[in-house]
Amino acid sequence: MELHEIHASRIIVEVTDEVTGQTFRRELPVDYYENANFLRLQGERMDGSPSELVFITDTGRRRLDDLTGHGPDQDPCGSHTV
Repeated sequence: MELHEIHASRIIVEVTDEVTGQTFRRELPVDYYENANFLRLQGERMDGSPSELVFITDTGRRRLDDLTGHGPDQDPCGSHTV
């Protein structure tokens, strides 16, 4: 089975402090979604209102460039003619 999407309702964040070298892990109630185009984190602010961060992948950036006319002026699969 080929994996195309990743979903989770909790994430684990691991960080290493630059000064002490200590590593800390935290489990957070964050909705995680990832595909080839982007990674999205959804949660709540301190007041309970929704909050979201989206990170575009290199693949997603290239596809977005193509959709907006900023991509290369050539056919990536070589099967189209102008």
